[in-house]
Amino acid sequence: MKTMLSCFAVILISITVTAQLMAAEWLQFRGPGGQGTTSEKNLPLSWSDTENVAWKTELPGFGSSSPIALGDSLYVTCYSGYGLDRQDSGDLDDLMLHVVCLSDQGKITWDKQIQPSQPESERVRDHGYAAQTPVTDGEHLYVFFGKTGVFKLDLQGNQLWQAGVGEDTDGWGSGTSPVLYKNLVIVNASVESGSLVAIDKGNGKEVWRTGGMKASWNTPHLVNTADGKQELIVSVKNSILAFDPETGQELWNCDGIQDYVCPSVVSLDGIVYVIGGRQSRAIAIRTGGRGDVTDSHRLWEARAGANVCSPVIHDGHLYWVSDRNKVAYCVRLTDGEVVYAEKFPAQPYASALVGDGKLYIVTRNGGTYVLTARPQFQQLAHNELGDRSTFNASPIVANGKLFLRSDRFLYCIGQ
Repeated sequence: MKTMLSCFAVILISITVTAQLMAAEWLQFRGPGGQGTTSEKNLPLSWSDTENVAWKTELPGFGSSSPIALGDSLYVTCYSGYGLDRQDSGDLDDLMLHVVCLSDQGKITWDKQIQPSQPESERVRDHGYAAQTPVTDGEHLYVFFGKTGVFKLDLQGNQLWQAGVGEDTDGWGSGTSPVLYKNLVIVNASVESGSLVAIDKGNGKEVWRTGGMKASWNTPHLVNTADGKQELIVSVKNSILAFDPETGQELWNCDGIQDYVCPSVVSLDGIVYVIGGRQSRAIAIRTGGRGDVTDSHRLWEARAGANVCSPVIHDGHLYWVSDRNKVAYCVRLTDGEVVYAEKFPAQPYASALVGDGKLYIVTRNGGTYVLTARPQFQQLAHNELGDRSTFNASPIVANGKLFLRSDRFLYCIGQ
């Protein structure tokens, strides 16, 4: 009996440690499942230049991608040499792309420089040439740099392969981040080729490609359906599309946002939630259908949205702050009822983060606001940093710390 109890205790400890390790890491854009949520507790509430900043590191270039965290390392992309000064952009031939590794103490341990494929877009408004967040499977990094392609690096920054997904550019830049499914790296190459592309992780060869990625700047989202399968969801202009991630076959489509779409999809219990567009719309769709599911699976539509910022799900509600009209929204999941729509004092481009009962809203130039994660609007804190740089990147959480990335610096917030 003692032996059985001891085995059970070992298993329980192993499960607990594994769960803690998973919570401590942030492996892709918007963290676990791309949902912008964390299970970590005791997250910082207040900070300033002189309070609760563990470290601040100047990066070797600009960017609006988020960092990811694996073990005791952070990885982030940036660019240098061109387009840093709006008044004098410089020579496009001097543009350089970077993948940077930092220790959890803020020291840069390596800087992999990548020569971009030219000609690049001569002017990328607001976001620059490094808006895509890397993804890792724990053994390698996968990084997307638009027309320059998808890269596989080892954790020491050595390049293992490069794969192209298209040659086109756009004045708004390229902003979708890669996601991993089994042995595939999947990229929404809407800007580069109007395609959704899956690449073999092992050899960098294209496995499948499907079209229809029209005016779409959102990262694909993997959702678990009610029958235990997975679907890959992308919101594009006029439609919400679901694919078999194994083959790229379209499974279903639904009338969607009648505009370009930047916010990424979130999901819960087999239902996906999509926001976007200058008309401010939010749509809920039950997954698992086939063909046109507009009439059969669309559950509700609300007059609330955002141009850029993605939402989070917490305790039966959908939360976000719109960059378009600077309004904080709370929408009930069951029926799409707008619980509150409160005027917000500053404009975010970053997507919301929820954890420890708090909503973190990082604004471009007005600091970070902390709200209560409940259906009554309440501001808990307003935190500003004095470097006067712009914060477009979504925040992340790892090992009890909050990480904020501006166009110049990476901050670690916490004791």
